[in-house]
Amino acid sequence: MAANLLEFNHLSKQFKIGGMLLGTKITAVDGIHFTLPGEKPQIMSIVGESGCGKTTLAKMILRLLDPSFGEIRIDGTPLSFYAKRRNQKAFLKKVQPIFQNPFSTFSARKMVDTYLYETALNLDVAANKQEAKVVITEVLKSVGLEYSNVAGKYPNQFSGGELQRISIARALIPKPRLIVADEPVAMIDASLRMNVVNLFKKLKDEYNVNFVYITHDLSTAYYVSDYIAAMYRGNLIEYGLAKEILSNPAHPYTELLLESIPRVGKKWEEEMALPDLESKEYAMAGCKFAARCAFARDICRSTKPSMLHLNSDHQVLCFKPSNYEIPTVSTQNRSPESADGNPSRLKI
Repeated sequence: MAANLLEFNHLSKQFKIGGMLLGTKITAVDGIHFTLPGEKPQIMSIVGESGCGKTTLAKMILRLLDPSFGEIRIDGTPLSFYAKRRNQKAFLKKVQPIFQNPFSTFSARKMVDTYLYETALNLDVAANKQEAKVVITEVLKSVGLEYSNVAGKYPNQFSGGELQRISIARALIPKPRLIVADEPVAMIDASLRMNVVNLFKKLKDEYNVNFVYITHDLSTAYYVSDYIAAMYRGNLIEYGLAKEILSNPAHPYTELLLESIPRVGKKWEEEMALPDLESKEYAMAGCKFAARCAFARDICRSTKPSMLHLNSDHQVLCFKPSNYEIPTVSTQNRSPESADGNPSRLKI
């Protein structure tokens, strides 16, 4: 049996906001515990609004941040193993990033093909520039670009979509096990976003590579995902096979996220948005979503729910789907209310 590609074992990350004495401690990622199977290439989308902890989680996968507690394993190996200098190259061969802003990925003073050659040579993919050119030509072709149209040019000679394709090509050079893409379509024109997302689906099988796709764009996550992990205020509130979550969301917040996806022929009755990040919600003893949830009861506000396994492919951090009795209310016929009685508005 193949090892899990990723294991998150009671993973937490805390930050201190403000002064040393009077500052507030924020738990940006709070005790996350789940696995992503590794028997075949997968695309896992981590979704949620700004401030939910998804980018912090991505940075820990990429070893740009160290966990405060817990650990991450890739193919059964703790990421702490790669902290040793002699193992860092092995990590870069296994895990590659794609960042949000392609214009900040490349220096304006440096030709973009220089980055491709450096990646191929520094990670021992090629022994010399001639071998590197063969590899670079192949990966550029896989993302729909020709080597002759890229070589010798500077970043300002490309569009944002083209630069992001070059970023993807660069990530493919070592043929990694995992690519972590943090909001990769956020800086690209809406008309071109699906082109990039379609690339992920194509490359997943062509290169046998897994993707962790960090996004607040629910429409692309809806389309591309094999697995979905929904986060709210640092908590993993729902996780499982995308088809399970999309057809039967078990957490009220996930329902709201899915209701926010535009659908042909369906008119939005009203604008919905959640308030901006509030540090007090991170400190709540119970469910972080309780103050916004129309289903919330006293137990939700006082006790943090345990992760409930609905089946082998679907789990949720919520009392609602359990034996705890809460009346059912259709999300299509109600406006969720916050603790003060005012309709909350979902902002994605």
